[in-house]
Amino acid sequence: MTDNYQELKAAARRLRRHIIRMVGAAGSGHPGGSLSAVEIVTALYFQVMRLDPARPDWPERDRFVLSKGHAAPVLYAALAEKGFFPVEQITTLRRLGSPLQGHPDRKSVPGVEVSTGSLGHGLAVANGMALAGRLDGQDYRVYVLLGDGELEEGMVWEGAMAAAQYRLDNLTAIVDHNHLQIDGQVEEVMSPEPVADKFRAFGWEVLNIDGHDFSQILNALEQARGIKGRPAVIIAETVKGKGVSFMENQAGWHGRAPKPEEVEQALAEIS
Repeated sequence: MTDNYQELKAAARRLRRHIIRMVGAAGSGHPGGSLSAVEIVTALYFQVMRLDPARPDWPERDRFVLSKGHAAPVLYAALAEKGFFPVEQITTLRRLGSPLQGHPDRKSVPGVEVSTGSLGHGLAVANGMALAGRLDGQDYRVYVLLGDGELEEGMVWEGAMAAAQYRLDNLTAIVDHNHLQIDGQVEEVMSPEPVADKFRAFGWEVLNIDGHDFSQILNALEQARGIKGRPAVIIAETVKGKGVSFMENQAGWHGRAPKPEEVEQALAEIS
């Protein structure tokens, strides 16, 4: 795999700026968990996944499931930058009549594979996609991004058990492990730790990385592709609100929109 880290870093900066602009314009939304996932989503959409924006329903495309659906801004930013819809549309986030709802809607946004937002469902849906690919003789891969707070949902572990049972080696789960959720520290609200050991106990191959380091992200995704006979999970250590100093590691920015002056400060920091 040939990597151009400077291009990926430039794309990540664009995604971060889009996130701030769209949430600021909407006056609501979820910036913290969108910003923590930027490098992961950038690596997938700009380096790894097989996609064709002109054919969103191309049968051979790779699939991405944003299980933590409240982080819709990072997905919208990536889809716009890839050409699935005009970049100018991102500032319509959450407006009445806009296709860009607060959580992704597969019926209204090209490139959105699954309508998500009710936490815990994404892995089970991704399992179905991976099984369908096997039955149809397709070689596409399925990627699902989970929040670490989302791991408190029991259905995640039912999905983990099923993925291992059916040996879904065309499935890669990624945990955005930023340690914060709307009520505070994940470990204090309802700790899912030890996350790595639990996935191993369920029969998964586990990879641990820095979720903001493109080299580690891309290497892990490549490793996951080579694993046979079992699914792989990448536990990505990240920072909530990454890239904006006053948002970093602050649970209060889980679901709060920046004010106009905060938008300007954030954009100045990201530039």
